[in-house]
Amino acid sequence: MAETPSTSPRSAAAGQVACGVCGRESRQPPFRPPPPEQAPDLDLRPGEPVRSTMARWLQQCPHCGYAAPAITKAHPAAAAAVSAAPFRALIADAGHPALARRFLGWAHVLEETGALHAAAEATLQAAWVADDAGKPDLASAWRQEAVALWRSGPPLDAEQTVRIVDALRRAEAWSDAEATAAELAGLSPPEAVAQVIALERRLIAARDTGRHTVASALPPPARRPHATHQRRDVAGGGVIAWLRRLFGKG
Repeated sequence: MAETPSTSPRSAAAGQVACGVCGRESRQPPFRPPPPEQAPDLDLRPGEPVRSTMARWLQQCPHCGYAAPAITKAHPAAAAAVSAAPFRALIADAGHPALARRFLGWAHVLEETGALHAAAEATLQAAWVADDAGKPDLASAWRQEAVALWRSGPPLDAEQTVRIVDALRRAEAWSDAEATAAELAGLSPPEAVAQVIALERRLIAARDTGRHTVASALPPPARRPHATHQRRDVAGGGVIAWLRRLFGKG
């Protein structure tokens, strides 16, 4: 990724950073997530206290609107994506929660730069914001968009497929959720994955759209680091590393 020249020591000390898209400076306080204390949801949304820190997961440039875990970094194609009409309309849509627009803006840039699985992750995070805001229709729509992005990208591993099943279940896409779960179960996945997918199939049969945690399917400890504790980049490497640790593959 292209990076802008570093800011002066004085600017850095004040939390001022230069946007990797427009080059203008803004104050972006650093964020270090607290240790997770509660088990994550089945879709790997972290438990508290990390769960309540979503507003700090992404920085956003107040000048051009670019949002990313660290706005000093930007893919070479990000500037074109940020200046285009679809991105401008997305971040200006007052019908969506402001925090959700930040995640959707990041997802749009990721999609435009070819990082489809990372775009799916950011879109799912927008759905989590919709959950918190009491907007189930938006949450359902964004979960299905996340599934489409995951399926449009590189081949999926078992851990990613579990998250697709959960997204489909919570979006009430029952037939697709059960078919995807059954296909994964038939591949003899790792034991932890098999336990989670068995729970998902029971929830699908019961037409349960609710939030359930990994602790419901796996014996303790079901507490693992949140993705923001890992290296953050547009390829989503930190998230995938976290997934592998969660299911005992790290």
